[in-house]
Amino acid sequence: MQCGLDTSPPVHRWMRDSLDRSAFTRSLRVLGVRVTASQTTTILKSEPLKRYILDLPKTRSVVSDPSGEKHHRLILLKIAEEAALSQEARSFLQEQCADLAEHTIDLKYDYWTADEILQSILPEELCGDSPTGFSVTGHIAHMNLNREYLPYKHLIGQIILDASFRPKNPTIKTVVNKLDSIDTKFRFFKMEVLAGEPNFVVEHHESDCRFTFDFSKVYWNSRLHTEHDRLVQLFKPEDVVADVFAGVGPFAIPAAKKGCAVLANDLNPDSAHWLSKNIGVNHVADLVRASCEDGRDFIRNAVSLALQNPFPAYKGPKLSRMQEKQQQRRRKQEQQSSGVNPPDTESPHALVLPSRSEVTQFVMNLPDSALEFLDAFRGILAPLAKAEGQLGGIYGTMPMVHCYCFTREQGPEKAEADIRQRAEDKIGAKLDEDVSLQFVRSVAPSKDMYCISFRLPRDVAFGR
Repeated sequence: MQCGLDTSPPVHRWMRDSLDRSAFTRSLRVLGVRVTASQTTTILKSEPLKRYILDLPKTRSVVSDPSGEKHHRLILLKIAEEAALSQEARSFLQEQCADLAEHTIDLKYDYWTADEILQSILPEELCGDSPTGFSVTGHIAHMNLNREYLPYKHLIGQIILDASFRPKNPTIKTVVNKLDSIDTKFRFFKMEVLAGEPNFVVEHHESDCRFTFDFSKVYWNSRLHTEHDRLVQLFKPEDVVADVFAGVGPFAIPAAKKGCAVLANDLNPDSAHWLSKNIGVNHVADLVRASCEDGRDFIRNAVSLALQNPFPAYKGPKLSRMQEKQQQRRRKQEQQSSGVNPPDTESPHALVLPSRSEVTQFVMNLPDSALEFLDAFRGILAPLAKAEGQLGGIYGTMPMVHCYCFTREQGPEKAEADIRQRAEDKIGAKLDEDVSLQFVRSVAPSKDMYCISFRLPRDVAFGR
C-alpha cells in the first residue's frame, strides 16, 4: 500500500550562499490507533491493519498517548482519513475497542538525506545527478565537483558534513573539493575546504595498517585500496620490494607487515616525512628503509643498496603480543624445571637462512608518468656483471616490475597493445616473460588505469 503522505522536503531554490536548516520542516497529519499497552503487539501483527501501519524512515510507529494516559499507546497509521481504512480494518478496531485519534508528525532538516536536501535547493536543471558522491580519507570527505555545481559548493559541502554526523559517516569533520590545478612536481591535487575544520592531517586505516599524513601535501586515493591489497598478495614474505614512488606507504607498509623487506622511496619530502612516521607507527622499522630521491636514481641504486646492506632473513610470521607472552612463560617453565636455559626456538630457520640482498619486486605507482622511468632499468646490474660469480647465484631470476599507467585505448586488447608497446619502447626490449595486464579503474571518460607486470629482461638489466 502506498503511504499517500508527502514526506519530501520543502523546496527552497533561493538558497545559494548559506544554508538555513530551519526552513526544512514539514508537518504530517496522520491517524493513530489508541490502545492499551497490552494490545500493541496484537494490533501491529493483525492482518486487517498490518498494511496501514506507518513505516516512515527514522520515525517510530508506536508513541506514547498524547492524552497522557500512562498505560495507553498510539499506533500510527500512514493515512489521514478514516475513510481510507477498509471495512475489515474498521470492524477489527471495533472488536478491539480501539479509538482513532489525530496525530502530527514533525519532520525536520535531519530527517532527509543529503541528496533529498540538494534536490530541493539546486536549480531543476542540475537535479538530474545530485553531487553527493565523495571518497573518505580519515576525517575528510573528498569531492570532485563538476563546474556547474561550483556556485553551490559551500552549500553542498555543509549538507554533506551535516549528513556525516548521522551513523553512516560519523567521523567526517572536513569536506574538501579537488581543484583543477595539480602540483606539477609532486603530483598531488590542490583542494579547498567547503565545510568543517581546515585540518588536513588525517589518520586513515587500510589493510590493518594505520596511515597518518597531510592530505593537502601528498597523494592518496582511498579508491585504490583493493589494488594495494591485490599487489601485496602477489608478494612472498621473503621478497625484497623496491617501491619507487612509495608515497606515504600504501604498498610498502602492508608488504612489510606480511614479512617483505622494502626499500621505499618518494621524491616528495612531505611524502617521505609521513612515510617515515608511518613506518614507526606500524612497527616495521626493521623491514622498511625510506629515502627521498629521484625515481630514476632510486631504480639505479636499489640493487646496490640491498646488496651492500642486506635485510635480515625472513623469520616466519610475526608473533602477536599474546603469543610472545605465552612463549616467554613456556621458556621460563622449561628453565625452572631443568635448571638450564632452553635454546631460543622462536625461529629455528633464522640461523641457517641467508640474509636478503636481492631485489625481487619493483613497484612503480605513478600512473601519469611511470612508463617514462622504465629506461632507468637499462644496465642496473651491469656494475655487478664482472663480479657476477661472487654474487653467490643471486639474480639467477630477474625481478618482477609492476608499473602503473594510463591509456586512452578502449577495450582490453587495444589497451594491452598500447601499454605494452610504450613499455617496450622505453625499456628497449621485448617483454616476453611473466607479462600480465591488470585493469585498475576508469579515471575519466576514455581514460583507464592499468598495471603492467613483467619479468625484467636479463639483457636489459645487464646492459647487453
